[in-house]
Amino acid sequence: MTHASAFASWMERHQVVLYLAAIAAGITTGLLAPDTHPLDIAINPAIAVLLFVTFLGVPFARIAQGFRDVRFLSALLLLNFVVVPVVVFGLSRFVAHDDALLLGVLLVLLTPCIDYVIVFAAAAGGAHERLLAAAPVLMVLQLLLLPLYLLVIAGPAATENVEPAPFIEALVLLILIPLAAAALTQWGARRVPHVATASAGALHAMVPLMMLVLFVVVASQTPTIAADPQPLIGLVPLYIAFLAIMAGLGFLTARIAHLDVPRSRALVFSGATRNSLVVLPLALALPVDLRLAAAVIVTQTLVELVGMAVYVRLLPRLIPERSATS
Repeated sequence: MTHASAFASWMERHQVVLYLAAIAAGITTGLLAPDTHPLDIAINPAIAVLLFVTFLGVPFARIAQGFRDVRFLSALLLLNFVVVPVVVFGLSRFVAHDDALLLGVLLVLLTPCIDYVIVFAAAAGGAHERLLAAAPVLMVLQLLLLPLYLLVIAGPAATENVEPAPFIEALVLLILIPLAAAALTQWGARRVPHVATASAGALHAMVPLMMLVLFVVVASQTPTIAADPQPLIGLVPLYIAFLAIMAGLGFLTARIAHLDVPRSRALVFSGATRNSLVVLPLALALPVDLRLAAAVIVTQTLVELVGMAVYVRLLPRLIPERSATS
């Protein structure tokens, strides 16, 4: 094993601690250097590169096999696009009086995660490869359905100033282009040895890229959070409630679908983990009077990462190996 491979393996084993360190560094930077404009500019490119590497791990040549698992895919879509919106509607009533808080909560809680959920699901013995194969479907569906959910839950008054252009831009720049680039890279890797080597090297960069994105995102929003923390601190119980509720509903959905242990754990993680890093550019594109929504999303990220560490320890007990149903 080369030194580079050994270091990459070390980072993968300690990635949760490294992510928390990146967040701590981001908070420190945001407090010491409150001019975050350069960081704001870096958010979209950093996320696009991260998603390219994420999609690079999707086995496109075998992706059809993932779709053959109709039971898991159906449960995944039901949980994320039917059950979660009902839960979010109820929780969002606590912030319905403030459009910026409401939109931020809706943007982040209505969108299932496609990146570090794979890491945490794997750490808990979940079928992370199924989540990886489903990532493109989850991403496209959430961006297509999100405007409808916002209109239904927030209402026309809260969304009248939300332009569709940022959603389309995010779909193209953050999803479709990285997805197409990853598929082409995999196609080339099967034919050109140098491309295969470069592709393998890019996959080793997943952890540092995630650290970079977390650092940039947290540092860019820390001044806003520090300037008026009270409304954002009030969101912490709401986000904790979401994690607790989705643990139970994810477990129930898995039981109803008769999923085995690995797929059940993966399903619970998917229902609870949200796509904060990808929807943040949407919040940053909102009008000035709604810009607090970006800090609302980052607050959710901070709560969620702690919650995922708890999930990694809790899920094997909630769904032990002996409870396999299929």
